[in-house]
Amino acid sequence: MTGTSLGTPLRVGLVGYGLAGSVFHAPLIAATEGLALDTVVTANPERQEQARAEFPDVRVEATPDGLLDRAADLDLVVIASPNKTHVPLATAALKAGLPVVVDKPVAGTAAEARELAALAEERGLLLSVFQNRRWDNDFLTLRKLLAEGELGDVWRFESRFERWRPELKGGWRESGDPAEIGGLLYDLGSHVVDQALVLFGPVTTVYAESDIRRPGAETDDDTFLALTHANGVRSHLYVSATTAQLGPRFRVLGSRAGYVKCGLDPQEAALREGRRPGAPADWGTEPESAWGRVGSGESPLTGGGRAEPTLPGAYPAYYAAVAKALLDGGPNPVTALEAAAALDVLEAARRSAHDGVTVTL
Repeated sequence: MTGTSLGTPLRVGLVGYGLAGSVFHAPLIAATEGLALDTVVTANPERQEQARAEFPDVRVEATPDGLLDRAADLDLVVIASPNKTHVPLATAALKAGLPVVVDKPVAGTAAEARELAALAEERGLLLSVFQNRRWDNDFLTLRKLLAEGELGDVWRFESRFERWRPELKGGWRESGDPAEIGGLLYDLGSHVVDQALVLFGPVTTVYAESDIRRPGAETDDDTFLALTHANGVRSHLYVSATTAQLGPRFRVLGSRAGYVKCGLDPQEAALREGRRPGAPADWGTEPESAWGRVGSGESPLTGGGRAEPTLPGAYPAYYAAVAKALLDGGPNPVTALEAAAALDVLEAARRSAHDGVTVTL
């Protein structure tokens, strides 16, 4: 690798400079010790100028071919382009000898994800999936509560990623063309399913309800999943763009206590506003008024239970782990096989919603 051989940071090529590329990946890459944003690929002239303004030393290419032609000068490719391009671009980058980070969903099917994983293993290259919400503040706090046994045996996990967006925004994410891999099931659903699997392990059955609610919409904008985990935990997951009154982000019910947390991790909003990790030093923190509550027998909506301090969110930890994996042989923070397991659930959910059946995995 050029970065390691010269003692300089690893050079990163970023494909795509829309929401994912410009708001999430580029700032986090630039903030990570051991990584340097070398090249941005976008054909959009306005986004090209935006990339140059935000990162004056960056090279801009109009096509992925322009990036891959310089594979020998790079150490990592990050794919943050539309979903339908993930598999072909990841395949091309791996065949060019480059480690790869792919935004979620890594592929449209679990089989494609496993094929990519096999190719990466064959080539001896890192293939990691950007599941940033494993580093959300509420998720980290819940993992701490579970590790400490605060809730006892968990019986039910409710997770909501809801929005109120009654007007369509357009673009490929709302396209009804199956090739685009749009819709909320594969978008926000990728997050809530991944979190459920990390917390409670493999799933045995999947039931889903998926609707198209908004006038003119072509793909799902209001979806519910009910998962039964092998350990007996039941996960109820909601993703929606049509929720006029938002529910709690998490409601976790156990044999000793429950945990209820409202609101979203503040990191995405901070990144959208142009804030960067480390400036200020309180990155990922939220005020006490936003903390969740732990208790039993009383409603958190009326002050029941005790306030549980929310751990700081830590999106920078993902790319720090990627850098450590490449430089020091550390573990892959999110493997393609983990992503494939989540895609098994998403595919089962799509079948369940279409056929009106419960699917056994």
